[in-house]
Amino acid sequence: MAKIDLSICIPARNEMFLARTVADLLKNVKGNTEIIIGCDGNWPDPPINDHPLVHIIYHSASIGQRAITNECVKLSKAKYIMKVDAHCAFDEGFDVKLMKDMQDDWTMVPVMRNLHVFDWVCEKCGNRKYQGPTPTSCPNCDNVTNFVRDVVWIAKTNPQSACYCFDPEPHFQYFREFKSRPEARKKQLTESMSLQGSCFMVTRDKFWELSLCDEEFGSWGSQGIEVAVKTWLSGGRVICNHNTWYAHMFRTQGLDFGFPYSLSGRQVDFAKKRARDIFFNNKWPHQKYPLIWLIDKFWPIPRWSEEDRKRLRESSKSFKIDSKIESTPPMPKGTSCPTKGLCFYTDNRIDSAIFDAVKTKLIAASNGYRLVTVSLAPINFGENIVLNMERGHLTMAKQQLAGLEALDTDIVFMVEHDILYPKCHFDFTPPRKDVFYYNLNWWKVRTSDGQALHFKAKQVSGLCAYRDILIEYYRNRVRLIEQGVIGGRRHFEPGGHCRDGYRQLTTHGFDTWMSEIPYVDIRHGHALTRNIFDPSGYRGQVVDWTVADEIPYWGKTKDRFSEWLREAVNALQA
Repeated sequence: MAKIDLSICIPARNEMFLARTVADLLKNVKGNTEIIIGCDGNWPDPPINDHPLVHIIYHSASIGQRAITNECVKLSKAKYIMKVDAHCAFDEGFDVKLMKDMQDDWTMVPVMRNLHVFDWVCEKCGNRKYQGPTPTSCPNCDNVTNFVRDVVWIAKTNPQSACYCFDPEPHFQYFREFKSRPEARKKQLTESMSLQGSCFMVTRDKFWELSLCDEEFGSWGSQGIEVAVKTWLSGGRVICNHNTWYAHMFRTQGLDFGFPYSLSGRQVDFAKKRARDIFFNNKWPHQKYPLIWLIDKFWPIPRWSEEDRKRLRESSKSFKIDSKIESTPPMPKGTSCPTKGLCFYTDNRIDSAIFDAVKTKLIAASNGYRLVTVSLAPINFGENIVLNMERGHLTMAKQQLAGLEALDTDIVFMVEHDILYPKCHFDFTPPRKDVFYYNLNWWKVRTSDGQALHFKAKQVSGLCAYRDILIEYYRNRVRLIEQGVIGGRRHFEPGGHCRDGYRQLTTHGFDTWMSEIPYVDIRHGHALTRNIFDPSGYRGQVVDWTVADEIPYWGKTKDRFSEWLREAVNALQA
């Protein structure tokens, strides 16, 4: 048998998708890689098929996630170990891609995607619901008990997370702002301040030297922070390798789709307090740098104030940095990243309070990307183009085309004047140049009563694509409307229709993605498109129709639209 170079260590307890994760690993490993599973109090169900590269450790009583991970690493004799959660999917050849670029004092992770493992399917009407707790009712029929879990196992192409940080609590955070910095652009190997914790690779020697799974933290909690901070403060580096990826299933809805361990808030707080005590007070015996060095290296950092930074600097004054340690060398050069721009259009018929909120949010969310605005009257916003025309569907198409032609970026987001966009919306990069992409994570909110609504549909407000195919589409759209071949009122979404005259618009198809946080479509009295809050007003079957009093991440809207809008802007400014 060939010498093993990498041991993939999987701590597992009550993991229903462990066998599927192992099968996915065996399918995609291409190097001399083995899999070591730690069964912490339960045998795998369904069972793991016998395989010469798969080894199982079993404890009849649970010893905790960190402890069972250490048991797995003790069994390894490989140079590298990789800790992985028991509900993940992987890129083909991810192991050899990671080892090719690895250095001995690094902790390395692939780009992280979200894993869509299963849908719930109503056995009575066939309605599908995205993975989560066992349904107790079907929105389309009277079924309350008969649902089946359909495993789809899809590694979603967005979001793709590559950089993480932590706040002064410390609490894990995504570090999306880092993507737009020079040190993160145009490179295949980028640094990350912290880690998510579901997957990381180090040398086996470094794992033990730094005690990267310290059981003094308790069974679970703050592991990404522990691993990353120990790596950085000992003189190493935390690197995300953009040449490969893994996908992780998140359990965010609770109930019977929660964490497999019996986990209390007290345990999580204990791990967080220990991380704060030893790292913020510079008590870790192996550190060569104080924590303020890491904060300064990645500054500015989301959720950190100058006062937080000042306090940490004061507490670090007694720490002496080893003069023999050199500053970290420059990162290797990589391939260039496509540029992004925003095509914003308005008919100037919108309440000023809404328009001001939209502009404020867009400036904060758009990562400094080039913004071209096209209006029917002058506005002091972006690079403004004014078309002296009457409002209408043909005019809107001409506005969209004018904005696209004025931009010179590779990729364009179509941006509307009554939409509140989160920052993560603009983090998306189309994986293909010949496809239109739509963000399906959106909610509508009605200004008259604050009623919120979501259903599954493509909207131009969530459209992103390479500029060349957008220009081609809108040039054809303007020409065909003017010639009377197509009407102006229907079929706004590029790539979604292929019959009659609409075949002449484009030969390109579409795909969809979902941002982590939804964007909000404000439905007001002057909107050019219809405000429909009844599923009977739409042609065909409406999927995932959801009426609610609040919007995820954005708060309660029902009967308080004006207050909600002010809160959204004030929270952003704060």
